[in-house]
Amino acid sequence: MKALEHINSVDNNGLRWIDVSEPNRSTLNALADVYNLHPLNVEDCLSKIQVPKMDKYGSSIFIVMHYPLYSNGVPKNIQLSIFVGHNFLITVHKGEIKPIADLFNACKVDDMHRTSVMGSSSAFLLHKIIDAIIDELLHILIKIEGNIEDIEDLVFAENVSTIRIITEIRREILALRRIVLPLRRILADIARESQQFSSMDLAPYWNDVKDHLEKAIEVLDTANETINIYKDTDFILSTEKTNKILAILTIVFTLSIPATLIGTFYGMNVIIPGGVEDGPWMFLGKYTTFIVMVMLSIASALFMLYYFYKRGWLYEK
Repeated sequence: MKALEHINSVDNNGLRWIDVSEPNRSTLNALADVYNLHPLNVEDCLSKIQVPKMDKYGSSIFIVMHYPLYSNGVPKNIQLSIFVGHNFLITVHKGEIKPIADLFNACKVDDMHRTSVMGSSSAFLLHKIIDAIIDELLHILIKIEGNIEDIEDLVFAENVSTIRIITEIRREILALRRIVLPLRRILADIARESQQFSSMDLAPYWNDVKDHLEKAIEVLDTANETINIYKDTDFILSTEKTNKILAILTIVFTLSIPATLIGTFYGMNVIIPGGVEDGPWMFLGKYTTFIVMVMLSIASALFMLYYFYKRGWLYEK
């Protein structure tokens, strides 16, 4: 069939792994005809995003998972669809998924690696694919943990704003939670239903995958808890810094009130001692008014500073 002429596939002991990285309706319909895939599953592959799930139709199973794709540092979850039958496994995704690409390319160029990855059944290959995805997610989470440790000192630095960095890490953690937590829900179903495609007991292998997944969830929970603590700490420190600035500005404004008030009186066109009249109130020369106003303002400000100090408003008790 023309739609399958350029299909990307690798074979081992009667098992075929087909990887479709840019799915279209004609290719998927052709695959559906050859491998008796359910039309509803084909539609799920073509839709933008589906909830992670596992469906069973006839002699095959259909799995939907998510994987993070980073574009300009921004994580976006893409859909990975997997069809599994007795002698085939089909992975469908729009965009490159690194662990799948690495596994697939290694199987194409290395016979020994192909035998160890694909084994003798599609169920074993499915286990290898999901295990590789979970391991890659764990590596991503460990990198996020490292980034969280790096911003610890920045959170407590007075002149550095970390709110943007914290927000970006929280966005990554949220994207990974949408992948890892639903996978835990469907992993037991995948292990149970895929066993029909293998004569070998794969329970120990799936238990190992489950252990990796639980470790990834543990790292994810720790990272989420830590970054939330840093978010709250940054908010508290920023609020405290803002309050200190407002306190200083309030004190400066308060100390300027006497000068403003006295200057207002001496700016009136009325006779005030030390004002515009001549006579004994010119005892300091022609600048008597200015000098008297400054002295009264300083005296009032000093009195207020002394009062603030006695009340303990100018220092932390």
